[in-house]
Amino acid sequence: MRILVMGGTWFLGKHIVVGALRQGWAVTTFNRGRSGRAVEGVESVHGDRTSLADLERLAEHGPWDAVFDTSSSEFPPRDVLAAATALRPVVQRWVHISTVSVYAGWPHQPLDDDSPLLVCPPDADESFGYTGTDGSPTKYGFQKAGGERAVSEIFGDASVFLRPGVILGPGEYVGRLPWWLERAARGGRILAPAPAEQRIQPVDVRDVAAFALDQAAASDCGGFNVAHPEGISFGDFLDACLAETGGAGAPAWVDPAVLLEQGVKQWTELPLWRTHAGVWAVDSVRAVAAGLACRPIVETVRDTWRWWAADGRPVDHPRWAEHGIAPEKEAKILASV
Repeated sequence: MRILVMGGTWFLGKHIVVGALRQGWAVTTFNRGRSGRAVEGVESVHGDRTSLADLERLAEHGPWDAVFDTSSSEFPPRDVLAAATALRPVVQRWVHISTVSVYAGWPHQPLDDDSPLLVCPPDADESFGYTGTDGSPTKYGFQKAGGERAVSEIFGDASVFLRPGVILGPGEYVGRLPWWLERAARGGRILAPAPAEQRIQPVDVRDVAAFALDQAAASDCGGFNVAHPEGISFGDFLDACLAETGGAGAPAWVDPAVLLEQGVKQWTELPLWRTHAGVWAVDSVRAVAAGLACRPIVETVRDTWRWWAADGRPVDHPRWAEHGIAPEKEAKILASV
C-alpha cells in the first residue's frame, strides 16, 4: 500500500504513520512543517493545503492507494473540497477523520450511524454555521459536516468517514486526560461530576489509527461512529488516574446542578463532563462489526501517564488552555459542599 497522510507529525496522524510503516506500507506526509517532526522512514512533503500550487506539487508525488485527512478540522469545507479535487486523479480512497459533532442531534440525542447530519454546503467558507445558545449545534460541527460533503462530492463511494467523540492517549495535545492525571497526582479532594456511575466512551488514539488503516484497505464506505463500545464509569476512570499517578486523594462527587450553579464550564473546566443525554450514548456497532477493537480505557490512562511523565506536552496548542478548572475555583466549590 502507498498512502498519503495530511498532517502526520503528531497525535492521530503520527499514530497512523507509525502503524502504516509497521505494516510495510510506503508513507508520504503533507504538512507545513511547523508542528512536530516527521517520522523516520516517510517521504515528507511540505506545503500549505490552502494553496492550489502546493496541492498540485503534492499530487506529483502520487499515486496513492489511500489518503488520510487528519487535519481538516483546521480548514473550512471549501479547502477540503479543493484538496479532494486536486488529489482525486492520484488517490483511490479517502479516509476522512470527522467527528460526532456533524450529527444534528448531538449531544442531546443518542446516535447511531444513520442519524441525520447537519447541513453545510461543500464549498462553504469559514463563516458558515452557528453555535446554539446551549452550546449545540456548533459552528465546528457545521464546518465538519461540510467537509464530509466535500469529500463525498469528489470521491463518492471511495470515501470513508470516521466520527470519533473524544480521542485520548499518548501524544494528546488537547489536554483532557493529562489534566485529570495531573489533578490526580496533586491529590486532596478532587471536584468530580456526579454520578460516579456515569459511563463515558473515549477511545484510544492507537485504536482509532488501527481502525483507520483497516478501512484504507477495506471495501466499505460511508460513516462509522468511533466510540468505545463498553466505555468506563467516571468513578473507575478517576480511580485509574489516582492509581497510575500515586495521588493521595479522592473524588468529591458533586451534583451537576450545583456545578452549573457555580459556573463550572461543561466539557472544559471538568474535561469529559457534559450533562446532555446523548453525549456518551454513541452507538459504534457498525465500526465494531468492521473491525474496531478498543482496549480497556485503564490501559489508555496508564500509557498516557507514562508518556506524559517521560515526554510532556507534545506541541503548543490553543485548546490546551481551555481545559481544567482553576485550583482556586475548585477549592471554593469544594468548601461549599
